[in-house]
Amino acid sequence: MAKRKIVSLPGDGIGNIVMQQTIRVLNAAGFDAEYIHGDIGWELWRKEGNPLPQRTLDLISEHKIALFGSITSKPKEEAANELIPELQNKGLVYSSPIVGLRQYFNLDICMRPCRTYVGNPLNFIRRGAKGEIEEPKVDVVIFRQNTEGLYSGVEWSNPPEQVYEAFLTHSKFKKNFGAYPKEEISISSRIFSKKATERILRAAFEHAKKYGYKSVTVCEKPNVIRETSGMMYQMAKLMQKTDYQQIELKNTNIDAQMMWLTKNPEDYGVIVAGNMFGDIASDGFAGLIGGLGFASSAQYNPDSGIAVFEPTHGSAPKYADYEIPIVNPIAMIESAIMMLDYIDESQIAEKIRKAVANVIKEGKVKTYDMMKMSGKPDVIRNGAASTIQMADAIIAKL
Repeated sequence: MAKRKIVSLPGDGIGNIVMQQTIRVLNAAGFDAEYIHGDIGWELWRKEGNPLPQRTLDLISEHKIALFGSITSKPKEEAANELIPELQNKGLVYSSPIVGLRQYFNLDICMRPCRTYVGNPLNFIRRGAKGEIEEPKVDVVIFRQNTEGLYSGVEWSNPPEQVYEAFLTHSKFKKNFGAYPKEEISISSRIFSKKATERILRAAFEHAKKYGYKSVTVCEKPNVIRETSGMMYQMAKLMQKTDYQQIELKNTNIDAQMMWLTKNPEDYGVIVAGNMFGDIASDGFAGLIGGLGFASSAQYNPDSGIAVFEPTHGSAPKYADYEIPIVNPIAMIESAIMMLDYIDESQIAEKIRKAVANVIKEGKVKTYDMMKMSGKPDVIRNGAASTIQMADAIIAKL
């Protein structure tokens, strides 16, 4: 049988480091694959003016499955200034390649699990009614609509005349902003389509049904953002009533949800939201399970079968230059586990998942974040495990 081919997109900074160690773990677990490198990230932007070249899109189109590390993104002016001299003043504008991937392949479903590991010193704790220390079990899966909303990129500074005139037809825009010259205005749009909203809601309910979660929570702001958030909640109510009566439907506002996630995180199962609020909620719940060193994600299109799996942390370029890498590779390894589940390699996925859990529970090998240290080069001297040592420990448990 031919080897499975996986497109490897290390990207920038620590993406290269965690990708290397994750592939070591996959190999050790018996996953027989060929990893095909794809160009993506900051150096491509600097040297070619495009952080996501067509040749990489073609690779993903051909092989369907990609593992992604991390990328560096910088503000508009700073990005333009870092182009090589030959590309300066050519009208090139940087845009995030991961957002570009999502939109090019319509990877509109993003899934981010947030589950506590027994023994993780970074787990959220709280005081009980009698002052006792409680460590609630968190098992939340966030479904984030990945291609629309505020991240769709439909925005303007000094909007074109026809855009400005169109906005002036709305009474609230005319009243609150009509006196401003259009060159003093920047506009970002928040667009929800019924088709994409139905897909993300359906994915959330189906996941809850398949894995036995008792509730789906729509986390938006329908009391204020009435058209877009309101549409999502109304569609969720109809879907639950028609197809998922056995699953409780909850409705929370994003601001209140961020307060409640530290009050009663064990009460939530599957959460579904638009792009921005899903991003916020998933980072908030990630903090309860140990931070971004434990936060993984999958983004996929059920129609095409194309899927990209990535940790949700950034590229942390300063760490990439350390002589001994210190970053926690577990988020990248967890993303690879999600990939294995997606391609029906569940036995290997479970093997790695148990190995990771055993290392954390045993508590002998901890990266600097798990020891609550600041990320400096001397953490290794002070007892923290390196990136490689954490991978070694997981491989040993396999």
